[in-house]
Amino acid sequence: MKRIVVIGASRGIGKELGLILGKDHKVLLLSRNLEALQEIQKSHDNLKVAQLDLADDQLKENLTSIVKSHFEEVDVLINNAGFLVNKPFLELNRKDITRSFQINVTGLIESCQAIVSLMTKGAHIVNIGSMGGFQGSAKFPGLSVYSSTKSAVAGFSECLAEELKENGISVNCLALGAAQTEMLEEAFPDYKAPVSANEMAEFITDFSLNAHQWINGKTIPVSLSTP
Repeated sequence: MKRIVVIGASRGIGKELGLILGKDHKVLLLSRNLEALQEIQKSHDNLKVAQLDLADDQLKENLTSIVKSHFEEVDVLINNAGFLVNKPFLELNRKDITRSFQINVTGLIESCQAIVSLMTKGAHIVNIGSMGGFQGSAKFPGLSVYSSTKSAVAGFSECLAEELKENGISVNCLALGAAQTEMLEEAFPDYKAPVSANEMAEFITDFSLNAHQWINGKTIPVSLSTP
């Protein structure tokens, strides 16, 4: 039974990860939306929940304290949280840009800093990226800042894997294509994805539990459509 932390777990793929992983593993679900997490928690006895704001100035200290209150060690960290601004480039303001990077990049990096000290040899960090941040893939108007943050996540993941090799901790980034989630609907209101949130979560579950035995420091496209 693994000890797993999922950040960004109140809806979409994160919610589905909790429902799947909670069947056989001890899982701590984190999000700003505590009420939604508490509803998910009712599904499995293995689920624990706590409120977390990735934009908090005390994120590292808060997250370390929260995780230590539930687990002595962490086997898997899934960084699934994301903030999306869908707005033409010239209409973007400083707040749009700053908040996007604060949550999608700075918050993710600090979350890794907070939890790495609790991980031992054989642990796996899975950072959820996007095909929007995958070099050479199709790009879309209105998503320039979001895609930029996900490019940063990919680069960071590859670098972190190198730094943590000596600790026996693997790091990979999954660049997800279109899955039917609330975030996709915000970006593409009229589009129907070929993959459900549950189906994508099934893939991420298997990847997070097993893939680090063969893969490390990679950004992997997981996409049937972009969209």
